Amino acid sequence: MNDRNYPFSHPINYVNPTFDARIFPGGFPSFPPGFPPGHGQQNTHQGHGQSHSHGQQQDGPPSSPPPSFTPQMQQSNFAAFAVDPGAIRSCLRRFTFIWLENGRSFWFFPTFVGRTSVAGWRWRGNRWVFYGTDLNRISSFQCV
Repeated sequence: MNDRNYPFSHPINYVNPTFDARIFPGGFPSFPPGFPPGHGQQNTHQGHGQSHSHGQQQDGPPSSPPPSFTPQMQQSNFAAFAVDPGAIRSCLRRFTFIWLENGRSFWFFPTFVGRTSVAGWRWRGNRWVFYGTDLNRISSFQCV
């Protein structure tokens, strides 16, 4: 079967790339504020009389670089399988140092915490770039 001809296979209709109300009958789904990144102050999807506005004002990257020091990772007496979303939520919109399971570490500025993931801005040496990861990939974190 060619899915380009099947109207219910994708929320966007390939033939006429517009919002397909058959997939989202109540209107386009909403995302967390500032997500996905790159949207301007007003990004409005309209369909069937509804509009959803997504602002990036409070969830953009920090206006300054992260602190110039690297915090010491706190040692734990137990092995965690994943970072608790409630714990890292206290670091929202704060400079946070992240240690990943693969050994990498970096400054991060989280703007969204979900049940199993976190998203925000990662410092890449001289600029902030949008980044997201699963909570089970994080070995440890510390917000300042």
